[in-house]
Amino acid sequence: MPVISAERMQGRIDAIIEAATSVFGAKGYEAASIAEIARRAEVSDGLIYRYFSNKRDLLYRVLEAFYERVVAALEKEAANGTTFDSRLLAIVRRHLGNFVADRELCRLFLSEVRVASDYKGSTIQNLNRRYVSVLTALIEAGIAAGEVKPDASPKLVRNVIFGAIEHIAWPYVNGDGKLDVEETAIAVTNLICGGICLPSQNKA
Repeated sequence: MPVISAERMQGRIDAIIEAATSVFGAKGYEAASIAEIARRAEVSDGLIYRYFSNKRDLLYRVLEAFYERVVAALEKEAANGTTFDSRLLAIVRRHLGNFVADRELCRLFLSEVRVASDYKGSTIQNLNRRYVSVLTALIEAGIAAGEVKPDASPKLVRNVIFGAIEHIAWPYVNGDGKLDVEETAIAVTNLICGGICLPSQNKA
């Protein structure tokens, strides 16, 4: 068997992951087939099994790539803004935007992976923890800076925010209705800040 370069190998893997992203997104996990993914990637079925153990392994690799991208974007977003409320708005807007930009992948994560027995301890769970920790860190920083009430629980506030957004976005993810990212982001941010933010020290 001829030896292929690392660059060509990575190209094959990337093509397979891209094809799998499209097929899983369009058909869901159960209805998707390795054969269709192979056709979309223009490779053989056997080549897919050279790089991925099975269809489940491929699904996880698809979602790992997705999570690595959105985690990096959220971390970058959290660095924007000079006040707690402006940074919170940026994070909420970005999180809501993920549901619009990657609706199919969000549906796969919520319906196929997070509820599965193999989610606990997985790379995806660790990436999810890193993702939500961005918001936890922001709330902790807000408390330290005197912008957020000292008795606010960072984890509880984080869970309220992510829980509310998921509840709002779930109908849209399932193809029911629209999701106005900006309007919803402002409403959620104002609601949270109204409950946990301290009055500005610079207010007259």
